Amino acid sequence: MKKAGVYQRLIGYLNPYWKQVAITYISVIAVTLLKLAIPQIVKRAIDNGIDADNAQALYVAGGIILGLAIVLGVGSFAMMYYGLWLTHRIAYDLRNVFYNTVQSLPFAFHDKAQTGDLMSRATADITETERFMGMGLRDLLATGLLIGGVIVFMLLEDPGVATLALIPFPVFIYTAIRFGHVMRPMIRHIQDQMGILATTMQESMTGIGVVKAFARESHELQKFDRENDLWFDHRYRVIRSWGNNWPFFTFTLSVSIFLLLLVGGPQAIAGQITIGTLFAMISYVLLLNGPVMRIGFLINMASTAAASASRVFEIVDTPNPIAESADALELSGMRGQVTFEDVSFAYEGKLQVLDHINFHVEPGQIIALMGPTGSGKSTITNLIPRFYDPLAGRVLVDGHDVRQVKLKKLRREIGIVLQDPFLFSSTIAENIAYGRPDASREAIVQAAKVAHAHKFIMEFPEGYDTHVGERGVTLSGGQKQRLAIARALLCDPRILILDDSTSSVDTETEYLIQQALAELMKGRTTFVIAQRLLTLKNADMILVLNHGRVVERGKHEELLNNHGLYREIYNLQLKDQEELSALHGIEAADIKA
Repeated sequence: MKKAGVYQRLIGYLNPYWKQVAITYISVIAVTLLKLAIPQIVKRAIDNGIDADNAQALYVAGGIILGLAIVLGVGSFAMMYYGLWLTHRIAYDLRNVFYNTVQSLPFAFHDKAQTGDLMSRATADITETERFMGMGLRDLLATGLLIGGVIVFMLLEDPGVATLALIPFPVFIYTAIRFGHVMRPMIRHIQDQMGILATTMQESMTGIGVVKAFARESHELQKFDRENDLWFDHRYRVIRSWGNNWPFFTFTLSVSIFLLLLVGGPQAIAGQITIGTLFAMISYVLLLNGPVMRIGFLINMASTAAASASRVFEIVDTPNPIAESADALELSGMRGQVTFEDVSFAYEGKLQVLDHINFHVEPGQIIALMGPTGSGKSTITNLIPRFYDPLAGRVLVDGHDVRQVKLKKLRREIGIVLQDPFLFSSTIAENIAYGRPDASREAIVQAAKVAHAHKFIMEFPEGYDTHVGERGVTLSGGQKQRLAIARALLCDPRILILDDSTSSVDTETEYLIQQALAELMKGRTTFVIAQRLLTLKNADMILVLNHGRVVERGKHEELLNNHGLYREIYNLQLKDQEELSALHGIEAADIKA
């Protein structure tokens, strides 16, 4: 995005707050004009008071300056207060837009996006942007008005002397503009590198268990140091450029004062101009001392904001192919019928994962998906809630193409338990009720009991109010899995998707969960990805996938008799399970007896 376009778009975020903007910039104009008026008052005090031996003129000038100081204080307060208000309000709005965009973007985006980089854009980049929009833009305008006002007032005092004194100004303005153009790409490199640095840190912290298990702390430190060194190198180039230009900005002021004294001094002695006029012109140049000292900082801030905002808008402008259509249907009374019509799919930049898949599932049926790793099992279940759209064909729920229905309604009727369950850093009760935040404690407890989680939950001192830590780190894999099952069950969905959801529990717990799920699956369409025999034997239909195709379909006994891929997998992986399950069933029966 071009720099002008970035600034124009950022300024658009000020439109809803035109009252605060008006107060801020009216205050800027008023304060600037008052600052420009003070040298004129001092000039008259010198010419009409000191030169004329008129003490009264000095008293009047002092009183006027005191009054202006009070007005300046009020104006400066309004300028600062509303400038800061706009700073944080723009950041609030921009961060909301960014976060809402990230939340709404499809899985295909998150497959490629790096969490650390997104966090860097949401924090560091928006912080740099907010500083400019609230304070930087205000100060840049104030500086521009002050420079323009100084030039006008100096020319009004004496055009000849002023013209000579202003000779350095065009060079100064050109250098400042050039400085801004040089800084922007340099700042962009810094922000991009910060995203990489944040990603490196995030990955290392998330995988700290693996790092320590393999004693790779030194490797991770070297990797972080390498990226940190690159960030510093980019930052050092900015510092060097800033350091080279900053003294020049100050030097222009010194040249202007030198020319004023060189040309204006003799004229004042000769009486061609008054001493007050010479003092006023010197005062105007000195008035620029602070703003000129800040001009490099402000241009740097503007360049940083443009680079940072462009990174934020890159995400905000990311097209969403899964966006809901304007005329989307709202499914009511979903029954759970699912149909795949000649569906093909490939992840972006990868080979085709599904190749002309066709099957039909009636409400309440249990469908088991099995096959080698990478055969497309999880991809099929990801297409049902429309996490992705097929490249060809249609996915139908109750006879409606999922691309033509409201996403929230569709997904609220689908309960999902992933192979790697994710828990939020909150209480056990809040995690179970994540899909139904209005659920009563009784409903939460009932779901936990059905998932056989209630017993271990009550062993914690705080029970359901126990905080599970980041990503559920304080729980075992089996405990997290049972909470995830309880979370799905509490939503009472019409379609269940169980992605190897009993893989992390022991044999006894699996047996109990399977018994509970057998009751809960009644009346619900259930898709199960599993390598456990107990699930497969109870399925109404087993789809065996290989290289993205359905190579076999049928019930357990039918597929065993086909002597195909299913029989091979059964003999290699599942036959021993059957014997173990039979033995365990006998033991469980003995326990109940």
